Amino acid sequence: MLIDTYGRVATDLRVSLTDRCNLRCTYCMPEEGLQWLAKPDLLTDDEIVRLIDIAVTTLGIEEVRFTGGEPLLRPGLVGIVERVAALTPRPQMSLTTNGIGLKRTAAALKAAGLDRVNVSLDTLRPDVFKTLTRRDRHKDVIEGLDAARAAGLTPVKVNSVLMPGLNEDEAPDLLAWAVEHAYELRFIEQMPLDAQHGWKRDGMITAGDILTSLRTRFELTPEGSEERGSAPAERWIVDGGPHRVGVIASVTRPFCSACDRTRLTADGQVRTCLFAREETDLRAALRSGAPDEEIARIWRLAMWGKKAGAGLDDPSFVQPDRPMSAIGG
Repeated sequence: MLIDTYGRVATDLRVSLTDRCNLRCTYCMPEEGLQWLAKPDLLTDDEIVRLIDIAVTTLGIEEVRFTGGEPLLRPGLVGIVERVAALTPRPQMSLTTNGIGLKRTAAALKAAGLDRVNVSLDTLRPDVFKTLTRRDRHKDVIEGLDAARAAGLTPVKVNSVLMPGLNEDEAPDLLAWAVEHAYELRFIEQMPLDAQHGWKRDGMITAGDILTSLRTRFELTPEGSEERGSAPAERWIVDGGPHRVGVIASVTRPFCSACDRTRLTADGQVRTCLFAREETDLRAALRSGAPDEEIARIWRLAMWGKKAGAGLDDPSFVQPDRPMSAIGG
């Protein structure tokens, strides 16, 4: 079991498979990209599967989410999914992706055992997409979403970040489109995880702003805390149902008290929080020949020291020194 001093138990593991990405989203990294991790620093496929095995069979992890960077850039992704699906007990498996490579991989991922996907799409307008991501790939994302739904990677969830002066007016249009295509839309407040450290709380599009905009066109009924559980998204029933829309308000409505996540970076570091500045090295233990029991002990100790909250409301908050692409969202 992965428990901290506040009684929270981690059952959800986020695994970053690579720090690389084929987009350059303005809220994540600079246009020229970043200095990527050297290949020897990355966990191998075998190391990733071994750590997930320890997490699932020894530490009580029930759900595994593959992230990046862009996880579809990981050459061994399908094989990793297949091997994790063979574990006993079998964890639920999902993947967060920008969707660009889904058209060609969705069917193989489903056959390997992946349960569902989260796809990032911030706008319905190709020109705005190009401005936000610095790449002309909007059509590829739409086709990737179609392929994921056709392959049965459902529910297909769409994650959207609204940015001032770019797509802040699109919330109602995005929800109407998601309802039409049977996708579950989730808006995410922009978080202080950009490599440029240009994030400013003043002027960001808040959960309150998003809900006010949505209510100009839709009737929203709160789903309730019992349905939410430890999920990061607050959800609302749209026009009486069955469709729902979620808002992940990490900045203005933090949900730290219910957090059930632990994170593994692409280079084998445990992070107890997306906003943490401290990491615990599991790669060194792996490569020094440590047995599973020792690795589990190190992981438990790391989680025991998890802080009460992210501290975003603290004036002394210091942004993490790794961007979202290196941590895995």
